[in-house]
Amino acid sequence: MASDRKTIFALSSGRPPAAIAVVRISGPRASDALRALTGKLPTPRLGTFVRIRDPQTGDLIDEALALYFPAPASETGEDVAELQVHGGRAVVSAIYDTLVRMDGLRLAEPGEFTRRAFENGKLDLTRVEGLADLIFADTQAQRRQAMRQLQGLLGNRAEEWRARLIEAQALAEAGIDFSDEADVASDVTQRALALARDLERDIAATLSGAARGERLREGLVVAIAGAPNAGKSTLLNRIARREAAIVSPYAGTTRDVIEVHLDLDGWPVTLLDTAGIRDTDDPVEREGVLRAKARAAAADLVLWIEDAMEDAPAAAGMSGVPGAREGAQVWRLRNKIDATRAAMPAGRVSEATFAVSAKTGAGMDALLGALTAHAASFFGSAEPALVTRERQRRTLQEAAEALARAIAVASREDIFAEELRLAARALGRLTGRVDVEDILDAIFRDFCIGK
Repeated sequence: MASDRKTIFALSSGRPPAAIAVVRISGPRASDALRALTGKLPTPRLGTFVRIRDPQTGDLIDEALALYFPAPASETGEDVAELQVHGGRAVVSAIYDTLVRMDGLRLAEPGEFTRRAFENGKLDLTRVEGLADLIFADTQAQRRQAMRQLQGLLGNRAEEWRARLIEAQALAEAGIDFSDEADVASDVTQRALALARDLERDIAATLSGAARGERLREGLVVAIAGAPNAGKSTLLNRIARREAAIVSPYAGTTRDVIEVHLDLDGWPVTLLDTAGIRDTDDPVEREGVLRAKARAAAADLVLWIEDAMEDAPAAAGMSGVPGAREGAQVWRLRNKIDATRAAMPAGRVSEATFAVSAKTGAGMDALLGALTAHAASFFGSAEPALVTRERQRRTLQEAAEALARAIAVASREDIFAEELRLAARALGRLTGRVDVEDILDAIFRDFCIGK
């Protein structure tokens, strides 16, 4: 990157107060900033005890540990300095005030350290996305998936595809532009076509399991729906094990959708408590009912709650509610069995029916066990998912479609080569690392053209 680029700094640890705060500095003036603050430049990659002082006044700010990572062997690919200081607000503020007064330094923008790592070739886009997912992972399953992306599960596979696609492009371009050269074989187009077919099959196979990775990243969405006063909020609180929703005997208490994020045996689940579904003249409650229907209709699983003391059939409330979306399921929960006069055993009544008491907890173990098993089944195989985001899926779909078109028009060499180029451009957007120079290098290296 340009040597006149601004050096950035920011807090790379949690918000103070804390035991330790890590202030990171990255850019061409990182070493100057470190010398100004500590009076010396530590041995690279070796933690060194330092005293941090204000360069203008000489006042001692803190005693800390300093590290220095010269470019390019650093997280961002630039010179990087880190100060591990005591995590008080005053300490961090004093260091910030000192750094911001230095020429060529400024506070980093959100994600700027990672962006510089990408721009300097330390991370590709899939690894950047994996890092973001790792930071926001709520469950162990999400953490494992994010970690695999950060380690290059998709990025490495994309690099393999990239190399094969560059070879196919080089063969196709050589067949068009250098067919009269002795170094170019007569079957280059057929060889390029064979590579394109293999690539299209590999990418299509990857796309066939794309939904699984996206589902795990986003989590299983479970909506609690039903008539007013059926016990929806009590059920939410029972499952969440905290008072997440207001419980009241008055109908219409829940007006908006309440979300609770759960970890069910490592599987991410978002539980939605929706407004009671009924006809109402209250405009605010009516809006809540509309939102309840919309969220339930978009959920992966709907828990339709009925009052066990009433004999209304389950179908009575199902019109306009959940379950209509393809792939979604609806479970019927007969709630308040503790208040019924007739004896009703708690637990699972049938495949999709449960008898529970959200108030006492009767039958809840069976319901939670079924939810956990459903989540495990919903997220599918334990085999790692290559695709975890919609962006990745759409980019690979573009590459696969371009390859399919290339195969279909292989007899027209110029169009065949253009479709390969479009596939390469789509694949390049996946990692950010495919350009024309790679193709030219392959042509000159493999065919010795121009010697």
